[in-house]
Amino acid sequence: MTDNAGSEQTHNPTIALTVAWILERDRDGWRRARQRAASALRSACHRASRIPERPFVCMIRVQTLSHTYKPESGRPITALRDVSLTIQPGEYVAIIGRNGSGKSTLAKHLNALLLPSAGRVTVDDMDTRATAHTWDIRSRVGMVFQDPDNQIVATVVEEDVAFGPENLGVPRDGIIQRIDEALRSVGLHEHRQRAPHLLSAGQRQRVAIAGVLAMRPRYLVLDEATAMLDPRGRRAVLDIARKLHEAGMAIIHITHFMEEAAEADRVIVLDDGEVALDSPTRAVFAHAGELQRLGLGLPPVARLAHRLHLTYPEVPAGWLTVDELVADVAGQHFDNERFYTEFEAQTSFSRTPLGNSINPQTRCEANRHRQETAPVIVVENLPHTYMAGTPLETTALQDVNLTVEQDEIVGLIGPTGSGKSTLLQHLNGLLRPQAGCVTVNGVDLTNPKLDLRQVRRTVGLLFQQPEDQLFERYVGDDIAFGPQARGLSLDEQRERVRWAMEAVGLDFEGFKDRLTFTLSGGERRKVALAGVLALRPRVLVLDEPTAGLDPASHREFLDWLTRFHQEASVPVVIATHNMDDIAQIADRVYVLAEGRTVASGTPREVFAQSQTLAGHGLGVPSTLEVMGRLRARGLAVRPDALTIEEAVAEIERVWIQDRRPVTLHNGAASNE
Repeated sequence: MTDNAGSEQTHNPTIALTVAWILERDRDGWRRARQRAASALRSACHRASRIPERPFVCMIRVQTLSHTYKPESGRPITALRDVSLTIQPGEYVAIIGRNGSGKSTLAKHLNALLLPSAGRVTVDDMDTRATAHTWDIRSRVGMVFQDPDNQIVATVVEEDVAFGPENLGVPRDGIIQRIDEALRSVGLHEHRQRAPHLLSAGQRQRVAIAGVLAMRPRYLVLDEATAMLDPRGRRAVLDIARKLHEAGMAIIHITHFMEEAAEADRVIVLDDGEVALDSPTRAVFAHAGELQRLGLGLPPVARLAHRLHLTYPEVPAGWLTVDELVADVAGQHFDNERFYTEFEAQTSFSRTPLGNSINPQTRCEANRHRQETAPVIVVENLPHTYMAGTPLETTALQDVNLTVEQDEIVGLIGPTGSGKSTLLQHLNGLLRPQAGCVTVNGVDLTNPKLDLRQVRRTVGLLFQQPEDQLFERYVGDDIAFGPQARGLSLDEQRERVRWAMEAVGLDFEGFKDRLTFTLSGGERRKVALAGVLALRPRVLVLDEPTAGLDPASHREFLDWLTRFHQEASVPVVIATHNMDDIAQIADRVYVLAEGRTVASGTPREVFAQSQTLAGHGLGVPSTLEVMGRLRARGLAVRPDALTIEEAVAEIERVWIQDRRPVTLHNGAASNE
C-alpha cells in the first residue's frame, strides 16, 4: 500500500511540483526553487507519459469552455460558449472571426490569464485553474497582445526583452544572448537602448514579440500582433512564425488578415463566442458564402480567383497564393466566344490600347473637377525632433511637404517609424511646428499666439491606439464627451451619439451602456472614431483606422468613409499600411520614409514605383503583384490594375482578344 502510494506520488506532476517547491524555497530562494520544481515536473511528466493508465498529453486542450465577464453584474457579457478544441505541439493554427467573437478571450485562456467560467483548459496536462501550474503554463505559452503597451514594462527596449528570461531564472550570459537573438529577429537590434514610448506603435509591437521570443515558449499566441506593422514588418513576423513552426513550435495566430490566415495549416472560425468552423485552411476558405455571412471574407488572391471562377468555371476558385493563381491563369486556353458579347457590353476597357492607364470604375481621376479654393492643409518643409538636446534625441521628421485639397482623400503611407503619426499630430496642433510651415483651414499653426482650440474643433483626429482617447466608463458617455463639452443639449447629444455610432456600425441600444474595457480591439476603434465624428469635424485625420477591424467592418468602414467624404464634403487624410485600401479610396498618395516625403502622386503613379516602395519596406496592392507576375509569365496584361474589378476586366480582355490568349514575345504583344 505504501509503495503504491509512493509510486502514485512520484508520477503525479502536481505533487512533484508542490513537494519540490516546499523543499527548496527557503534554502535557495524562489528563482532556483522554481527551476528545480520545473525540473521535477518535467521528470514526473516524462514518467507519467509511459504509464498506460495515466497517459500524459502534450497539447492544449479546451473542453466546453465558457467565459462570462462581470457575471455578478446586472448585465453580464458572455464572450465564449461551450468552446471545444485541441492544439497539438507543432501545429500552425489561425483563429479568425468578427470583432467581439471571442478570439482574444480565448487566447487569454490558453496561458491562464483568464480562468474558465465553465469548462476546462489544460496545457500539456496542466489545468489552468491550478495555481501551482501558472508559471509553467505561461512559460510554455507565450502571448503577444493586441496592444503592445499592455505588456511592455521597462523603460529601455533591451531591459523589457530581458524581463521574461530574468523571471525564468536564465543565467546572465544566456539572457544577453536571448536579447540579441530576439531583437535581431524582429529588426530592432539598433534600437535596443531606445525608450519604448518613443517608438512607433508598430515598433512597440515588435518589442513585445521579441520579449516573448526571448522566453523560448513551446506555443506562441499572436493576438493581432501584425495589425500595426508595415508590409515588411508583417512579412518579417510571419517569416519568424513560419521558422519557429518549422523548428517545432506551435503557432496560434489570431488575425483579421485573411491572407495571413491562409498561411496556416488549420483555421478555426469563431462566431458569437462559438466555434463555427474548424478545418484545414483550404477547406475553410472554400466556404466563401459562409465566411461572408460570418463577417469575414477571402484573401485578396482568393477573391480574384473566385471572381474569375464565376465566369470561367475552368479557373479553380480555391487558389490562395499568388503562385497558384498565376500558374493557372497563365496556362488557361479557353473558348471564350460565348462570353464575348456580354463582356463587351459590361466593360469599356476591352478595346483600350495596351499601355494606357485603366480608369477606375468608382471614379475618374483624370476628369475630377476640383474646387477653385485654397488647399485645406498645407505643410511645407516641416521637421520635428523629439527630446532635442538630450541623449534620447530622435529626429522624426525632416523637410516634409503635404497638400490636401477640399475634395480629396489623401493617403499617407510609409514604413513603421517613418513619421506618419508625428505628421498627423501636427495637423490639429497636438504638436507645434518647430520650423517650416503648417496651415489648416487658413490658420497658421506656427503663430505662437494661436488659440489651438479653434483648430481642434474643426480637425478630428483618430489616434493610432484607440485606448489613447477612450476615458469614460461607458461607451455612450465617451462618445458624448465632445458634444457635451460644446454645450449641446441632452437631446442634441443623444442624436449626435446615435448618428456617430450607427455611422461606424455600432448598434446604439446594444453598445451605449457597454463598459469600454470589455470591448474588443476593433470595437474600441469604432468607439474612438464615433467620438471624433460626434464633433462633426470639417477635416478628418485618421491614423490606421482599419487596424483591428474584421473584414466586414473593414469593408463597411471604407464604404462609409467614401460616402461621408462625398456627402459632407469633408477632406480626409488617412495613414495606413494597407495598400489595397489606398488603391481603393485615395485620390492622392504621399510616401514618407525616414521622416521625408520621398514620393507623391495618384495611387496609380505611386504604385508604379514598385521598386522604390520595396526599398522602403512597402508593398503594392495585391492585384498589381498578380498582374506583374502574369506579365512575367508572358501574358500581355496591363501592369497597373489597382483593384480586383480592374484585374478581372484586364485578364478577360486578354483571354477574349481574338478569342485566343495574347502572349508577349520580346516585350511585344502577339496572338498565338
